[in-house]
Amino acid sequence: MNWENLLSAKRWGNEERFAGNQKEARSEFQRDYDRIIFSSPFRRLQNKTQVFPLPGSIFVHNRLTHSLEVASVGRSLGTIFYNRMKAADPEIDERCPLLVEVGNIIASACLAHDLGNPAFGHSGESAISHYFTTGDGKIYQDQVNKAQWQDLINFEGNANALRILTHPFAGKGTGGFALTYATLASIAKYPCASPAQDKKNIYTKKYGFFQSEQSGFEKIAIEMDLIKVQDDPVVYKRHPLVYLVEAADDICYNIIDLEDAHRLKILSYKEVERLLLPLCNDAKLPDRLAGMEDDDAKITLMRAKSISTLIGQCSNVFYQQQDTILKGDFNQSLMDAIDEPFLSTMKEIERISVKKIYNYSSVVQIEVAGYQVMGGLLEEFIPAYLQNDSKYHKKLVELIPKQFLTKETDVYTRIQCVLDFVSGMTDIYAVELFRKIKGISFPSMS
Repeated sequence: MNWENLLSAKRWGNEERFAGNQKEARSEFQRDYDRIIFSSPFRRLQNKTQVFPLPGSIFVHNRLTHSLEVASVGRSLGTIFYNRMKAADPEIDERCPLLVEVGNIIASACLAHDLGNPAFGHSGESAISHYFTTGDGKIYQDQVNKAQWQDLINFEGNANALRILTHPFAGKGTGGFALTYATLASIAKYPCASPAQDKKNIYTKKYGFFQSEQSGFEKIAIEMDLIKVQDDPVVYKRHPLVYLVEAADDICYNIIDLEDAHRLKILSYKEVERLLLPLCNDAKLPDRLAGMEDDDAKITLMRAKSISTLIGQCSNVFYQQQDTILKGDFNQSLMDAIDEPFLSTMKEIERISVKKIYNYSSVVQIEVAGYQVMGGLLEEFIPAYLQNDSKYHKKLVELIPKQFLTKETDVYTRIQCVLDFVSGMTDIYAVELFRKIKGISFPSMS
């Protein structure tokens, strides 16, 4: 792979507009950012769980604030990479005029990286999968092909993000968000089809596109000359910028979850200080902290310095391993390749997070609720849309916005339409709709 091909400014669904004018295309990646941030799916992230239940009396991060922070870190990672490339080769802008836009490409991809996550965090993904593996949805296995079934029993937010950004929803035009190919490719952490999942490779740990979007992704991959591993099931090596998008996400959620856990009194100040101080890489910081009285302010300072350290570490790995990454042979995340003692500290943060944060009672409660709510919605809407043979079914279908409906008759496509509707819901809307259609609460007439 080479940077000249990897930074394509072609737009999905509007490929010819900027195909021959790279100078004019310099601002196209900033337009990607704006299109995402002004979109309805992005706004809905404000009411989607990141880790802790929403809403609450203490403000914690949701999917929207998380995405904004990831985009900020991602832009820094991209800018640092460009500056280092420019310092090493002052003529690089002549050879690769879009390299200066790397920060904007990564920031846009970071903004969009969680668009496909359903309500209730990752438990929402599990709840959708559970409906097909052991719930009422198991009856549809014989009505779809094997690859399509793998999509359904392993519902993947990463693949759903690509669908949201490229699928021509009814009445919405033909090009989805019409983002640039480079931004779309930078979102695909796992550029393979669902039957190809294999945890031994970083690019196949999960999957990155549904069967319905496979031909579209291949179109993007061919344009940028991504390395193809196999044809059936389809597997590609990652676009190099995926590593920086992934690093930005890893940096933010590992550090920010500690800050939220302290605000919610799940972790004490001393516990957080023990974890963050080694990442700050500042010998004078303990004295500075001793002169501060507010624990939240102390953690804010340590959070900022920790993120700065990790940005520097991940930037170094990416730059130093650039040749291996471009060859498609770098088989770990940037975070897993940072220097000691930072790597050991991050592993300890992960251990503590799993033990004390992700298994905290309210977090587990939201996961259990997610199973009930998401499963309950699917067991009502999927049979209604597939069969539509009763007055009750017809009334349920009336509740599905027309943009999610289709004229296609195959089972896989119609199931996807319901999943588009349900996965796009916020936590609050999903709970409210579940309660109403199950008769738990009665809708107001206002």
